[in-house]
Amino acid sequence: MGYPTDLLSTRAIVKPGLWAVIPKTGLVNNVIPEIKGAKVSIICSPKLGAGFTQYIVEGASGAIGKELFSSEKDVESFIYVISGTVSVTIGDEKLELSEGGYVYTPCDESLSFEILSQNAKLILYKQIYIPYKELKPYVIYGNINDIKYRPYDDMENVFIKDFLPTDDLAFDMNMHILSFKPGGCHPFVETHVQEHGMYILQGEGMYLLEDSWMGIKKDDFIWMGAFCQQAAYGVGTEDFTYIYSKDCNRDVLM
Repeated sequence: MGYPTDLLSTRAIVKPGLWAVIPKTGLVNNVIPEIKGAKVSIICSPKLGAGFTQYIVEGASGAIGKELFSSEKDVESFIYVISGTVSVTIGDEKLELSEGGYVYTPCDESLSFEILSQNAKLILYKQIYIPYKELKPYVIYGNINDIKYRPYDDMENVFIKDFLPTDDLAFDMNMHILSFKPGGCHPFVETHVQEHGMYILQGEGMYLLEDSWMGIKKDDFIWMGAFCQQAAYGVGTEDFTYIYSKDCNRDVLM
């Protein structure tokens, strides 16, 4: 990258245990032994106060991730292709995913990938699975572009897509895409026990976190902890769209 061209500055705001905004500028490469030939940035982890870890992976053809997270017990995982083409192996099954492709793997399945296109960008996500009775989650894969948006809270300018079943208690997490038309917003300021990890896929918005409104744009990452006040407006000329994680379907442990 070389010498800076101006005074050092950042839009990053990090409040451990509460919330964080992490822009693309400032991300560094982290060495992950199972991933070869790609730049890996850890953008969220329990060190921040989160209940999950999330990565951005960028690489060229031939970059691989071999049996990711296999050394950890009870870890479920999720991979999403932001751009490019990727081959994903789950156990003995091999899939080819293009932009919008995704795979959820429960903790008893192995996950590997290989980048096939000239360049690709991926989201990786992992967390400890919380079981419920005898229910077992299962591998789910597809392409989010094959799933239709539905109105969010009966509004005509905010839309949502779900990656995983919303009515199956075997799953303790979900991933969603939320998209605001310019001027669209949350119906109210949310304050809830769930935490979110959000990666902005498109557009610009104004986001409220705790008591601070700030401008957010494509490639920013937001983490919000439990009970952090949050809401957003879509601004500009294109839709404000992000993918986000959510813990769900479980009571709070004492």
